[in-house]
Amino acid sequence: MDATPALPTPRRFSLKAGFTQLLRDARRFWYIFAGVVVIWGLAALRLFASPSPLLPILFNWTDSLPYLVAYVEYGAVNLKRSDYIVYAFRGEASATAYPGLRDQPFFKRIVGVPGDVVTVQERDVFVNGVHVGRAKTHTKDKRLPLEPIAPVVIPAGQFYVQGTSRDSFDSRYRSSGLVPAGQILAKVNPIF
Repeated sequence: MDATPALPTPRRFSLKAGFTQLLRDARRFWYIFAGVVVIWGLAALRLFASPSPLLPILFNWTDSLPYLVAYVEYGAVNLKRSDYIVYAFRGEASATAYPGLRDQPFFKRIVGVPGDVVTVQERDVFVNGVHVGRAKTHTKDKRLPLEPIAPVVIPAGQFYVQGTSRDSFDSRYRSSGLVPAGQILAKVNPIF
């Protein structure tokens, strides 16, 4: 007579038992779970870094401005010099060398308003005779040569914007240019 070993009876899945086991594993391997939560949390913050009426907080991950968190004010009118804004980038570079930048939210400060005079001496840029920055020769990744903005009187409905970082890609450059009011998404009030 052949003795066949008995097969184990399959266990039924229990949601309660599975959740209990997950909690035990999370307590035992907390450092792994904490790492996963941090990574997913940062991904969620990046997802919400673009301004949205559902989330009136903006998280800035760039060096353009020294602020990390700001309150976003939608439908802001009466923009003036020194206001911080978020706008959808549609500069010349978005159609040529950097198509992925099209409509990317940029966080900058208004330096020039309609009627202001922008002048350039070599690579130094001035607004109403005040030095506002120096234009670099190439982008940070060295892919694109940069030319300073052409001298101009800022037309109605457009703004000269700039970041505080030397590497900020802003109105100092022809491939970024002036920002039309229609591309401005919101006024931004820095928190820290």
